[in-house]
Amino acid sequence: MNTAQYAEQSALMTVYLAYAEDEQRQHYLSLQVSHGTSLYAALAQAGWLEKFAELEKWCEQVIDVATPTAKRWHVGIYAQKQPLSYVLQPSDRIEVYRSLSADPMSQRKNKSRS
Repeated sequence: MNTAQYAEQSALMTVYLAYAEDEQRQHYLSLQVSHGTSLYAALAQAGWLEKFAELEKWCEQVIDVATPTAKRWHVGIYAQKQPLSYVLQPSDRIEVYRSLSADPMSQRKNKSRS
C-alpha cells in the first residue's frame, strides 16, 4: 500500500447501521465513511433514504432539529437519540427506530390478565 492509499484509508472509519422494519425484515450494514460525516449523511450514503421512503420523509421534517425531544424520534446511536447533525465516531452504531403499534407495558399487562 502506497502512502496515498494509506492516507485515504486512515481518513475513513467504519460505522454500523441497524433497522428492524418489522419482525421479519431487519437490515444491518457496515459502512465506510469519512471522519466528520453526520448521521444524516451516513443514512444517505448507505442508500437508506432512498430505500425507506418513510425514513426520508421523517428526516426532511426534522433535518434542522438540534435536540431530539419527541417520543417519535427515529434515529440514534447506541440507543441514545441523536440529531441528524450528530458527527459520527469510529464504530458508532446508527439505529433507526420504528414506531411501536402498542405500548410494551400495556401489552405485558394484557398478557398477564389473560
